[in-house]
Amino acid sequence: MLLDDSQRYSRQIQLPAINVQGQEKLTGSTILIAGAGGLGSLTALYLTAAGVGHVIIVDHDQVELSNLNRQLLHRESTIGRPKALSAAESLGRLNSSIKITPVQAKLDQGNIDDLLKGVDLIVDGCDNFQTRQVINRACLNHGLPWIFGGVRGFNGIATSFVPGSLTCFECIISDPGHSSRPRRSESGQSGSGHSNPGQGILGPTAGIIASIQAMEAVKLLVDMGTSLVNRLIHVSGLDMRITTSALTPNPDCMVCNPVKKKRTQNKRTQKNDNPV
Repeated sequence: MLLDDSQRYSRQIQLPAINVQGQEKLTGSTILIAGAGGLGSLTALYLTAAGVGHVIIVDHDQVELSNLNRQLLHRESTIGRPKALSAAESLGRLNSSIKITPVQAKLDQGNIDDLLKGVDLIVDGCDNFQTRQVINRACLNHGLPWIFGGVRGFNGIATSFVPGSLTCFECIISDPGHSSRPRRSESGQSGSGHSNPGQGILGPTAGIIASIQAMEAVKLLVDMGTSLVNRLIHVSGLDMRITTSALTPNPDCMVCNPVKKKRTQNKRTQKNDNPV
């Protein structure tokens, strides 16, 4: 680690759970942030400041005036510019020692496999359900962790998905029999892929959830603490209630169950090929 980096990250290196080895893990990591909006821009800010070595920001949208109450990487001077480029410029001014790659595109089935090459973790900053489906399925196929976050009004939710976890995004969504599971409206079921202009959001709501997502990312990259895997955190800003509930797998999930079965079969095959 360079001398300047040791000084820059000295306060987090002092934490026993991180120390120099943990910082080196962060510096050697590549993350993809899907969306440079309210969640994505703030998560990117924290992870860039923490020294994640390569930050890829994917967004197809342009900066609008109504974004500026919560999307703090953007400025009045960048209105009309691509969000990915605006975000990358702001992050570069914050930390010039890391690599920042803006991708001006919509994340979809056609490009996600190429974009995930060399990526260690995905952070969800999307505003629609369909893109999260794409992320969920790609991460299952590639064996990558990803961190979900959703905000609406004064409320927000977050959880983490890792290879081998009990649940995936699609097996916890929209099951009316489980009150702990987020509704599609909380998960960005907008259809168009754009934020609903009539759906209000307070900046600090996005800030709280983005901070949780950034913390989860650091924990997973450094391999420390206990993550939100198989748990959902819900923050209610108006009465400042923070609750955490267990997530249970959906035995009928058509997305993650085949992947789980394939992994089990592979483990059995490996065990048979390597008898004790």
